[in-house]
Order: sequence, then C-alpha cells, then structure tokens
Amino acid sequence: MEIFPRSLSETPVGKRVRIHQLESKPEVCHRLRELGFCENAIVRCVVNGEGNLICEVCNTRIGLNHSIAKEIIVSAFE
Repeated sequence: MEIFPRSLSETPVGKRVRIHQLESKPEVCHRLRELGFCENAIVRCVVNGEGNLICEVCNTRIGLNHSIAKEIIVSAFE
C-alpha cells in the first residue's frame, strides 16, 4: 500500500502521479508552473538517481535536482 501525499523525489521509476501542491519560494513555483508542473498535472518518473530526477510532464522530459523535487507534493493517479 502506497502512502500519499508524498514528494516527487520519493516517486518510483515508471510511476505516474498527480501534482497536488508546490511548496517552494514563489519565484520557483512560478517557474515550475511555466514548465508544466501545475497542480493536477500528471507526471511520470523516468529516472530517479542519486542527484537528479528525470520526469515526463506534458509529453516533455525534464530533469530536476532532488531539492526541487522534494518541494513538489504529489498524490496518487488512478
């Protein structure tokens, strides 16, 4: 059984999740939204390595460092 909500950095590879909330500075949240990381957007984790995370949002792959990914709170996607 999976526990939600959780941060995007904790998402396993291949899993699709829905963005629930952005918890960062306003300018960082603004930039994330420009990239497609909006509330209710569907994100798929492609690579979850030591320092970086690559995910797919809006049919585009984007790399994030784990400190930013920890500020993106996700929930289950059915």
